[in-house]
Amino acid sequence: MKIKFLIIFSLFLANAKGQNLPESLSLSEAIEFGLSNNRSIINADREILKAKKERWKTIAIGLPQISSEINYQNFLEMPVSLVPAEFFGGQMGTFSELIFGTEQNMIGSVKMEQLLFDGSYLVGLEASRIYLKVSENLFEKTNLEVKKLITTTYTNVLIAQFNISFLEKNKKTLEVNLKEIRELFKNGFEEEESVEQMQLSLSQVSSNLKYAQNLMKITEEMVKFVIGYPTEKPLLLRSNLEDIFNEGLYFKTIPEITNISNNVDIKIADNNVKSEALQFKYEKSKSLPKLSGFINQTYTGNSNEFTFVDRDQKWYGSSLVGFNLKIPLFSSLGRSAISQKAKISLDQAITELKETQERIRIEVNAAYNDYDLAVDNYFTEKENLRLAERIEKKNQIKFFEGVVQSFELRMSQMQLYNAQNNFVTAIHSVINKKTQLETLLNSTF
Repeated sequence: MKIKFLIIFSLFLANAKGQNLPESLSLSEAIEFGLSNNRSIINADREILKAKKERWKTIAIGLPQISSEINYQNFLEMPVSLVPAEFFGGQMGTFSELIFGTEQNMIGSVKMEQLLFDGSYLVGLEASRIYLKVSENLFEKTNLEVKKLITTTYTNVLIAQFNISFLEKNKKTLEVNLKEIRELFKNGFEEEESVEQMQLSLSQVSSNLKYAQNLMKITEEMVKFVIGYPTEKPLLLRSNLEDIFNEGLYFKTIPEITNISNNVDIKIADNNVKSEALQFKYEKSKSLPKLSGFINQTYTGNSNEFTFVDRDQKWYGSSLVGFNLKIPLFSSLGRSAISQKAKISLDQAITELKETQERIRIEVNAAYNDYDLAVDNYFTEKENLRLAERIEKKNQIKFFEGVVQSFELRMSQMQLYNAQNNFVTAIHSVINKKTQLETLLNSTF
């Protein structure tokens, strides 16, 4: 009965957990869900926890350390000591065999140690703080990359849907045109080649539509994978392209791009300089003396039988207090070489910081130019699409009026399909370039 109850309770918990999963997500909700459930972010958060534990480990070195030890001995054969026999009235030059002590003994001790001064410990405390800061920087970088990836994959689905709507519209138009051309061909008003041209266009559009639909399914699975959503469960992406691709939102004035100090890579490089500076300081601190104190309390019990748990067992105690002072005197220039090596590493870190700053500045300028170009290209392709739609519509009318041939109609249709594809690509480019610029600046605009 108990086992049955546990099984039912487990199933209830599993079902309740499944019910907590959202059935649909907007882009902002997908980002929020992903920042909590993405596996890379979860592990990055664990790195911060590890850094905090490492910091406490370093702090604990300077706090009292208490240890205890119990040592039990049972002599299977007692050791024999030889003493001059003359001590007991025996003949000079001979020895008497004596056995000292008891067959069993137990020694228990408690020791407390306290670090009083160690230059390297003070440096280590500061280094553990920098290590924690680096872990937080890496977590921030992971957050940015995951947010960028979620935005990209989510919008890829929406763009795929947008592209599918174009293809479905094109397919529907071609099916109507093909039906009309077949009727004209049957009545002798159109050539067979015109029918074949239209069939060819319809076949290509149908194939592209099927490919786009399959690609959208794969991209939807990728969204679930990136945000940490169970891939076997259905998920509706509630946003549409019009919701997130608002011209007024995307094309407003971009903030100052000369301020790159918030860039995560620069933060990491800056903390690396601080870390190497502390390492250099740590190596130099090894030439300082180290002082520690200790208190030791020991109790010893002796018996020929195992009576150490009896109340009447006698225990003999001893205690002592002391200090340990370690003074480095000469290391054959070994410590000096290590310090010089640490100084070189510090110089390298400073150079890498400057290089990172210059690289990010160039990347930001390039990303801004790419974004600006993508915006211009978007409006160009938007106008091109409008013109291509007008041209294709006019050619359809002219074709059925007998003014143009099927080849010219097909050319205008291909021109329209190309304009549609370019327009979709332009939207995708604007979103990606904006996301890339935001990632570099570590800000949203």
